[in-house]
Amino acid sequence: MSRAFVKEPDGDQVSDDQPEWPISTHANYVTAEGLELLNKRREHLIKEQQKLTDDIDDMSAKVSLNQIGRELRYLNARLASAKLIRQADPKSNTVSIGSTVNVIDEHGASHTFTIVGEDEADIKLGKISWISPLANALLDKHLGDEVTWKRPIGDLNVEISEIRTV
Repeated sequence: MSRAFVKEPDGDQVSDDQPEWPISTHANYVTAEGLELLNKRREHLIKEQQKLTDDIDDMSAKVSLNQIGRELRYLNARLASAKLIRQADPKSNTVSIGSTVNVIDEHGASHTFTIVGEDEADIKLGKISWISPLANALLDKHLGDEVTWKRPIGDLNVEISEIRTV
């Protein structure tokens, strides 16, 4: 097609050529805390969107509105597919989503992780996604069980020394 028939932007249009946030193909398990965090993030974005709508003539506001809209579409999809995990029995000695697990590795080092949904995972807080290799190794195991933690830097054998449910 000739360039003569292509409409050029007028300068006040915002390109929205960024792809949508990818939606995981895994089941969307969430803890109660994770669901609350998703809802709070959605509420925050809606407020930001309302503020920016007042300044719609500003080019940076248009860009921000596009980014907020994209994240809101993602959050709405995740909230719609969320499967709330019931709180495990505090006396249970079986690892499940929502459990905080302490493990001791073959070198005697102790590690503590909480198994959560994908959107809630944050390694800085010790929260790992239920689909991570370590969580997969730990799920449905019991106190005292040994599992292999498959890591990029090499496998590590760990023993479950404590299981807590909130």
